[in-house]
Amino acid sequence: MEYFKKEMEVAGKKFIVESGKVAKQSNGSCTVRVGDTIVLVAAVASKDPKPGVDFIPLTVDYRERTYAAGKIPGGFFKREAKPRESEILVSRLIDRSIRPIFPEYWRNDTQVSAIVLSHDGENESDIASIIGTSVALYMSDLPFNMPIASVRVGKINGKLVLNPTISEQKLSILDLVVSGTEDALTMVEAGAQELSEEDILEALNFARETVKAICLIQKSFPIKVKTVVYEPQYNTSLRVDIEAEVIAKVEECVTISEKNEREIFWAFFKKDMTTRFIEKYPQELASTIDVMLEDIFYKKARELVLNKKVRTDGRGLEEIRPITCETDVLPRAHGSSLFTRGQTQALVTVTLGTLSDMQVMDELSGEYKERFMLHYNFPRFSTGEAKGERSTSRREIGHGNLAKRALSPILPSEEDFGYTIRIVSDILESNGSSSMASVCGGSLALFNAGVPVKAACAGVAMGLMKEGDNYVILTDIMGMEDHLGDMDFKVAGTRNGITALQMDIKITGLSTEIMAKALDQAKKDRFFILDRMDASISVPKNDLSDYAPRMVTLMIPQNKIGELIGPGGKNIRKIQEENDVKIDIEESGKIFIFGTDSIGVGATKEYIESMIVEAKVGRIYKARITKLMSFGAFAEILPGKEGLIHISQLAASHTSKVEDVVKEGDKVKVKVTEIDNKGRINLSIKAAL
Repeated sequence: MEYFKKEMEVAGKKFIVESGKVAKQSNGSCTVRVGDTIVLVAAVASKDPKPGVDFIPLTVDYRERTYAAGKIPGGFFKREAKPRESEILVSRLIDRSIRPIFPEYWRNDTQVSAIVLSHDGENESDIASIIGTSVALYMSDLPFNMPIASVRVGKINGKLVLNPTISEQKLSILDLVVSGTEDALTMVEAGAQELSEEDILEALNFARETVKAICLIQKSFPIKVKTVVYEPQYNTSLRVDIEAEVIAKVEECVTISEKNEREIFWAFFKKDMTTRFIEKYPQELASTIDVMLEDIFYKKARELVLNKKVRTDGRGLEEIRPITCETDVLPRAHGSSLFTRGQTQALVTVTLGTLSDMQVMDELSGEYKERFMLHYNFPRFSTGEAKGERSTSRREIGHGNLAKRALSPILPSEEDFGYTIRIVSDILESNGSSSMASVCGGSLALFNAGVPVKAACAGVAMGLMKEGDNYVILTDIMGMEDHLGDMDFKVAGTRNGITALQMDIKITGLSTEIMAKALDQAKKDRFFILDRMDASISVPKNDLSDYAPRMVTLMIPQNKIGELIGPGGKNIRKIQEENDVKIDIEESGKIFIFGTDSIGVGATKEYIESMIVEAKVGRIYKARITKLMSFGAFAEILPGKEGLIHISQLAASHTSKVEDVVKEGDKVKVKVTEIDNKGRINLSIKAAL
């Protein structure tokens, strides 16, 4: 592998690509540097095809070394372990960007590793990783014959910005990642603050020119001789014989609307046909006949949609499956919903917690706390499969993140609603777009929980089948249409605009014209779903669940925080235990009081408010005797504030012994007679009489 170095400018930033210096035993490798962020990408593949698979066996692993940011891993084990969710999400971005470029019949195990070696805290490593992956694969001998590129688009102060820094992204109302070839898009991922379809298209077109330019630069790079991938050759007479006998049955099977019934019909039919044709063609393998039958099924199903506009379940191209929405389905959850669309069903719950329930996120760019969590679970019974639950899959993490991005923009600010919010979506049935069902169910559950969200949010999955210039866009695709189709395009948002977008395609690219039509169709469908959701619950409930923690907030001076906490946390622990509450304190002096008992919450608020009140000379207070001394008694007039009642001030008449007048715990009225320059308070019962 010869040494190669190239500098290219992208949106005013210098990207430096180097190859042939490190990781030279891989099929292809390179480093990409932008600022002081450096990513190493290496691609390798097995020498021989993987037997028994009918898909591209591609694995992408993106990992961040903490030394890249000059950090040591937190926790007990001081080394990187399993990938964080953020790393898995970038792995998926890379995979979805490059997968459509590999030849259809590539069956060799292929591994892409992207490792962040340096991170400057300002330049993101995901875009550099996608570009580096393209360079490593395109310059290698692997059958990756078309370079791709990727850019991020933000929108700040009304202007589109290419590859905004991490600081700039905090000001942006759009986070759009676009990958594509010189001619078309291959992957789109976006989160937005209710932007219009026109705004999204403008951003896509804005990204296209830069994507094209980076692809053209890569075409000048030196490449190895590419591995040739041949399409499998089958017995022509066998194929003709099979088609003649099974085509009518295939069409009958394709048009069975119920999923399980269709799958059972097809499984028995395939088994019967395989047995019959093995007897007729004993030299052929059963797997060959199976592949032919599946290919006939695939082509017939696509032909019905493209040419006859017939969908498997008889729906129109723009028709959404029947929808039912239920709320308040679980008695103890703070908010719950059951959203069903056709054979896809999501049980979604909302749990409200205190600020201490926020998740600490330790990323290369710094540590922060996450107030909103959305967890998506996909038990295998949802598709009728007998498989046990294991660790959370990459797909589950990706689907959960998409739903989270869709719902984040509608949540109230922490200032308006100081709760930590956790949404869990359990998929009980799945036959197409369970992530969008999670968005709809999540919105319903937030309404049911009484969270003052800005608007309802819904999502829909669009599909595409395309042969040459002939194409059909499908609304609310089912699992089989996803499998047979060329695009899975998910759009979520409110009536005001789009909040999340995700597109995966299987063909080599997608024009912006098709994208525009899909967005327009998705908008109509989203509004249709929102109407159904509004019929179930149209505004958030006025009050929280009886089982949700109550919360009040107040501000205290910063110099009073230490007094509230007390030595070693003594004061605050006592307040929490006596009132059965949880108190969170911010550095600004903002206090959050949480508790299931509103009386205890109110009492705590009153107590803290009284703590920050300063004693005033001449004012009379209700006090509690806390300690007796030979020369007088100490009394608490305000929480944490005590003064001395001299023995001469205990009564109107002469007092010989303190114990003759008061004892510990007595409630008395006292008057503040003096506060000296050290803050010591002198009190008098006599003056208060």
